Amino acid sequence: MPRCFWCTDDPLYIAYHDAEWGVPQRDPQRLFEMLLLEGFQAGLSWITVLRKRERYRQVLFGFDPVRLARMSDEEIEQRMQDPGIIRNLAKLRAARQNARAWLEQPDPASLLWSFVGGEPRVNRFASRAEVPALTAEADAMSKALKKAGFTFVGPTICYAFMQATGMVMDHTLDCDRHAALAS
Repeated sequence: MPRCFWCTDDPLYIAYHDAEWGVPQRDPQRLFEMLLLEGFQAGLSWITVLRKRERYRQVLFGFDPVRLARMSDEEIEQRMQDPGIIRNLAKLRAARQNARAWLEQPDPASLLWSFVGGEPRVNRFASRAEVPALTAEADAMSKALKKAGFTFVGPTICYAFMQATGMVMDHTLDCDRHAALAS
């Protein structure tokens, strides 16, 4: 099956590409998880984060924002010793801060989807060269999230989040998933 240019032959990557990436996600819990994971990915490859995703689910309370918001400095320090996650103090603190900011939003899922007018944007890119790293919508999302107290939500992270959660569908035209999701 033809896949997007970024998808390697790693079974974990294939499963993510084929079943999750670009599929519209509206569940607040899943959106929150992806927002944090995209932040953890900053400066790294996505496959690194995917390989650590299950461990993150374990040590970050299943991405429960209520529990994460109450995470103590001591609990963060404990996680800094865990080789199963990306041990970055700023990113772990950002997870706690983002949980707190998330809980302040009356409807965080609607807020996030508002940057694409509530409906997925289907792009029709023929090649990797056409796929942007960020857009005006991602920049607007980044600014709004930062103003609301979120961290590790720059415009590139926001665009990757939008792609991952199906707010924008960037499977390229030569990818079998494009046809399946564009219809």
